[in-house]
Amino acid sequence: MNVITFAAAVILNDQNQLLLVRKKNTQFFMQVGGKLELNELPEQTMLREIEEEISTTAQIQQFLGRFETLAANEAGHQLVSYVYQVNLDHAPKMDAEIAEMKWIDLDHDQTLLAPLTREVVIPWCRANL
Repeated sequence: MNVITFAAAVILNDQNQLLLVRKKNTQFFMQVGGKLELNELPEQTMLREIEEEISTTAQIQQFLGRFETLAANEAGHQLVSYVYQVNLDHAPKMDAEIAEMKWIDLDHDQTLLAPLTREVVIPWCRANL
């Protein structure tokens, strides 16, 4: 199985809602983040993707861990994700390849979620908030 290495940001607001984005030409909502570039550390990737996708900078609060799930938009791919909780320096604004951005409640609405969000991030948030 092909592997995609990814860095992802867990971004929560004061109401403990989770920020998710949907990239253009995809259907799943997911964490802000992206694939690691050559010789790039996961935290560098994640901070770069935050700037590219939602036009702000961020401060890393903690490393949640390395997780393996199925990829949301690439069938037959395994996703290896390095996940960090971050605080944004400014309000997020959609940029680059983002088609839609929204805050969701952790008790889950009807949003179509990526496996990483559904299987790892939301359970972590519920257990730690």
